[in-house]
Amino acid sequence: MKEKIRIASGQGFWGDLIDAPVKQVTEGEIDYLVMDYLAEVTMSILQKQKNKNPQFGYARDIPDLMERILPVCKEKNIKVITNGGGVNPEGCANAIIEVANKLGIKNLKVAVVLGDNIKDRIDEIIYEGCQLNNMETGESILPVKDKLLSANVYFGAKPIVEALQNGADIVITGRTTDTGLTLAPMVYEFGWDWNNYDLISAGTVAGHILECGGQASGGNLLADWESIDLVDIGFPIAEAYPSGEVIITKHESLGGKVSFETVAEQLVYEIGDPEEYITPDCVADFTSIKLEDLGNNRVRVYDVKGKPETEFFKVSCSFADGYSASGQLTYTWPKALTKANAADKILRERLQNLELEFEEIRTEFVGYDSCHGPLSKELSEDDINEVVFKIAVRSHDYKAVERFGKEIAPLILTGPPSVTGFAGGRPKPSEVVAYWPALIPKKLIEPSVKILEL
Repeated sequence: MKEKIRIASGQGFWGDLIDAPVKQVTEGEIDYLVMDYLAEVTMSILQKQKNKNPQFGYARDIPDLMERILPVCKEKNIKVITNGGGVNPEGCANAIIEVANKLGIKNLKVAVVLGDNIKDRIDEIIYEGCQLNNMETGESILPVKDKLLSANVYFGAKPIVEALQNGADIVITGRTTDTGLTLAPMVYEFGWDWNNYDLISAGTVAGHILECGGQASGGNLLADWESIDLVDIGFPIAEAYPSGEVIITKHESLGGKVSFETVAEQLVYEIGDPEEYITPDCVADFTSIKLEDLGNNRVRVYDVKGKPETEFFKVSCSFADGYSASGQLTYTWPKALTKANAADKILRERLQNLELEFEEIRTEFVGYDSCHGPLSKELSEDDINEVVFKIAVRSHDYKAVERFGKEIAPLILTGPPSVTGFAGGRPKPSEVVAYWPALIPKKLIEPSVKILEL
């Protein structure tokens, strides 16, 4: 058993800093690089891409990244774990193997975790008695079944551990929990018992801290953010020990900041009940977490408690739910807000006169109420130099949304004066992707691991 391992966060989402994972493997010593690419909407985007081209469906910047880091990872024996396989992890793995062949790299094992994509199994699952009821409304998935764009089960760390046990240098998964990417190497290296829920929860908490990349090392920090070097921000690293204690740190040569505040802010990010942070591997109690700022960009995380995992996996589904479009115009002083309100009223009346049907029409006055809505403070007209009038519509009627797009530009010459900006051209309808969260008994799902070797 190793005395400790260092697990580095390389991506917080698809589109994060491209050079972050490169710097993680080159600027210091690490054992694992974990990269989280997936959000709920990302899965539907990837599925649509795969529908157009069966070779797509994964984060396609991964092969270019691997071309940059694979020689370093091979030299330093750094293992890579990522859920960037999306809905086509085998395609992603094959692309990485092509890169390895191009670079002349030998003796490489790439593992693929399969089984999370259940889109083609929906009828079978319903027949087995699981209606995939919406977690928020309780409604059966049957009414939207034929409109599904994606349906993916959230796996945890177990299949990744299996891949590592089979000697994988790189593990490519589909919809795996963000936390599972970090927990897996701890379980593998330290031989943790899956029934020791305090240890499993400690690894899960570490994964939660790493999952958003630079957010745990100074990005988005509310306090004292102006003093932090965000240009060359170093992403966080979890220095993990067999006891379950973890020290969050970063490479000394890079910017950013790891402190009690940066770690604490990340811990409360995107959680519901802090006493029951539910994952496929455990139920972690975030109220038990203790933090100690050791100084020098090192924060100790310890004494984490947990409970057994539930009998369900979460399923993230998406389905086509009509169309939307949005447009915007800018109005300037004097009376910028009055003009923007008038434009809103004029446009809505014109749409009504055309007898167009929309499920929703939403207006924002950017610079005034777009962030805080009705909580925005009252400002006098003299306080506002400019207002961006932004309006969006949603409807199952494609033609209604298309016609809305044709009514924005005419306001330039037939609405309130002082329009200075018309952004983006005529708005066009885009498909609305709706989210459907559900639970499925674990007994109905069986992950598998496939090893590809060079």
